[in-house]
Amino acid sequence: MRRAFSNAICRAAEKDPAVMFLTGDLGYQVFDEFIAKFGPRYVNAGIAEAQMVAMAAGLAKEGFRPIVYSIASFMTARPFEQIRVCVSYPNYPVLIVGAGGGYAYSSGGITHHAGDDLALMSLLPGMTVTAPCDPLEIGALLPQLLKLDGPAYMRIGKFGEPEVRCDEPAVLGRARLLMRGGRVALVTTGALAAVAQAAVTELRQEGITPSLYHFHTVKPLDTAALGKITGEAGSIIVAEESSPVGGLASAIANWMAFGKNKARLIRLGTPDSFLFGNPSRETVFERHGYGKQAMIEACRAAWRQAV
Repeated sequence: MRRAFSNAICRAAEKDPAVMFLTGDLGYQVFDEFIAKFGPRYVNAGIAEAQMVAMAAGLAKEGFRPIVYSIASFMTARPFEQIRVCVSYPNYPVLIVGAGGGYAYSSGGITHHAGDDLALMSLLPGMTVTAPCDPLEIGALLPQLLKLDGPAYMRIGKFGEPEVRCDEPAVLGRARLLMRGGRVALVTTGALAAVAQAAVTELRQEGITPSLYHFHTVKPLDTAALGKITGEAGSIIVAEESSPVGGLASAIANWMAFGKNKARLIRLGTPDSFLFGNPSRETVFERHGYGKQAMIEACRAAWRQAV
């Protein structure tokens, strides 16, 4: 995803001379092409995320389109006050990018865990919040985010993420149907889309055919898609690499609480607690019940109940 992100910001900078890229001392060699082509528009602010966000706000005020980038936990929690007061409050068009969102840096310990990044950014008025599932979505969504009149957050992964098969284009604010089915809907955001696609592919060999939807935009929530999903499926299973408070499942539950639907909501994801130690990301998936096997078992159970 990082390579796709680097390519996407280069394309954006070629089209718009107002695009600037600020990094918190992160991404050596990844952004060499941007530096070579647009050197004066590249700023390494060092390990000073709060100052970097304040700088981006000033640039946005003067007409630039700044992109700020660091590890997700450092890009959201550490400068939260500056994002809230300097960017969100005046509604400046700053694109905030968190690398290794969720538990991509699970082995780095709790300082590098960003299970709360989507929740923190979703709290802010006017903030668009996205979590692309693969390199292709990054390439499609980034130019759309740069056209917004206000701020946005994008969670990206690291390196080597697989492409997710989908015939629908990635349109900001609109969920994508990855695999068509019925009775049960499996819903994801971010990197779990590829895991979910593998799970549903395996389930189809058993004659179990849930629908699979990907919500790359967590805020604003695609309520039109949710209306369709709840009309077709008796159970909605949300698999997310996020805090149970303020993530995708929380947003869907809030929407369902004020509607007239009878669908059952099931959440697969990390608990409301810190994750200690330095496990691999895959271990975190399985240990906390939101990996491939957990998705398969949840879909099986919901499918049987729907009969």
